[in-house]
Amino acid sequence: MNQPVIDLHCDLLSYLTRPESSIYNTEDVGCAVPYLTKGNVKLQIMAIFAPVEYNSHEFGLKQSEIFKNLNKEENELYRFEKHHLANFHTNENIGMLASVESGSAFCDENISLKEGFQNLEKIIENVGSILYIGFTHHAENRFGGGNYSTAGLKNDGKALIDYMHNRKIAIDFSHTSDALAYDILNYISKQNINVPIIASHSNYRPVFDHKRNLPDDVAKEIIHQKGLIGLNFVRAFVNPENANALEEHVAHGISLGGKNAICYGADYFYTKDHPDKSRIPFYFAAHENAGCYPEINTELENQFGAEKMNKISSQNALDFIARIWKA
Repeated sequence: MNQPVIDLHCDLLSYLTRPESSIYNTEDVGCAVPYLTKGNVKLQIMAIFAPVEYNSHEFGLKQSEIFKNLNKEENELYRFEKHHLANFHTNENIGMLASVESGSAFCDENISLKEGFQNLEKIIENVGSILYIGFTHHAENRFGGGNYSTAGLKNDGKALIDYMHNRKIAIDFSHTSDALAYDILNYISKQNINVPIIASHSNYRPVFDHKRNLPDDVAKEIIHQKGLIGLNFVRAFVNPENANALEEHVAHGISLGGKNAICYGADYFYTKDHPDKSRIPFYFAAHENAGCYPEINTELENQFGAEKMNKISSQNALDFIARIWKA
């Protein structure tokens, strides 16, 4: 089974800030180019990430420069643009699109919001298009509460939503606190904000109870608004004891009406310096790198049929991108 794949989230760019890193180093990261090629990944969304720390925006800007240079270099990667939609299935190379994982990547806690938006414009200039912006990561920042926070939407978060109105950039719910998720939904509804919503790399909390997984009401609203929910392969979020729970997450998403929303958001990142060694291995063997997609697709086809597998593998994400870019 070698269907084309679109993956909504990886951390290749932050890995490439490390000395001696390489897009070809399969020993370091599950989204290395050889794995993407083996898995028939035709479009990889690459996150620009930064933690909440001093000068975090400089780390974000650095990653946008890395993306820009990857597009210039002679390699298998190219910047995916609107005109590439027509030849998605036949292009032999790997398209890449940027995203922002946490507003800290363009606006740290100590600079003005105006300067933060100028940094965001510079990032967009470097990468061409941003598919989505997540306001937070695990921690609380100036925009709102992350997964391990109880804070909701802050004034700077409201300003960011206003900025995103009509810009064809989605809001990502994968790292919101529950309070932030509900506040964002309420704000965009009350203010009539035109912005798509997704969860780029999240599973479902009723299948496995973790703060990183979506509660059903948030998942249903994303589905209702024709967004995307990317399956996350990280063992801690699938179910640390059960590799087959990935298919249970798919089944649950379908039960919520999400057959046109489910896609891949594997979340491959550099794990060797992660402080929590109890999470090793970070991925089940069946999901440990992007080269596993053919086998995963075969399993999904066996359980859910060819149509749903094709939707999850690429069609749902492709339709979403085409819709928001043509709007």
